[in-house]
Amino acid sequence: MTDTAFAAHDTDPALHDKGVPSHDTSTGVSNEKLAMWVFLGSDCLLFGGLISTYLLLRHRSVSGPSPSHEFFDIPFTSVSSFVLLFSSLTMALAVGAIHRGDERRSRTFLLTTALLGGVFIAGQVYEFTSFVNEGLGYTTNLFGSAFYTLTGFHGVHVSVGIVFLLSLFVMSVRGNLGPERAETVEIFGLYWHFVDIVWILIFTVVYLIP
Repeated sequence: MTDTAFAAHDTDPALHDKGVPSHDTSTGVSNEKLAMWVFLGSDCLLFGGLISTYLLLRHRSVSGPSPSHEFFDIPFTSVSSFVLLFSSLTMALAVGAIHRGDERRSRTFLLTTALLGGVFIAGQVYEFTSFVNEGLGYTTNLFGSAFYTLTGFHGVHVSVGIVFLLSLFVMSVRGNLGPERAETVEIFGLYWHFVDIVWILIFTVVYLIP
C-alpha cells in the first residue's frame, strides 16, 4: 500500500508541475535535500583539510609577514564577520516567509541576504588588498599561501551563494518560487548557514588565536 502511494506520487505529473518534491528515500527526506547534506559533508572534509594545512604551515615561514594581532585588523574583520553572520538571520526569515506563502517578504529577505554577503566579500577584497600592500602575497611565504587558500575558498563559497540567492530572487519575481517550492529555499538555506558556521571557525583559528 505504501509503495503504491510513493509510486503514484512519483509519477503524478500534476505534483511535479507544482514543484512538490518526491520523498522516495529511505531517510524520509527528498533526494534534493539529501544531496545537499551529502555535499555539505564533503565540504566539511575540504575545509577540515584546509584548516589543518593552515595550522601546520602558518608558523613555518622563514621570512615575510607572520600571523599576529598586530598584522590582522581584528576590529574590521569582526564587523565584516558580524555582517555575514547576520545574513543567517535574514536567510532564516526568507525560509519562514516562503513557508507562510509570503512571497514579497521572502524576496526582500533573499535580496537582503545577497547584499549582506556582497558586503562581506567587498570587505574580504579590501582586506586582501591591504595585506598585499603590506608585503603578504600568495607566494610570499607559507603563511601567505595557506591563509589566502583557506579564506579564498570560503570567499568563493560565499560568492557562489550570492549568485544562487539572486537566482532565487529572479525566480520569485517571475512567479516561479511559490510556497510549493519552499523546500528549494530551505535547501539553499542549509548551504548558507553552513558557510556562516565555517567562517566562525576560520575567524577563530586565523584571527583570534594567531
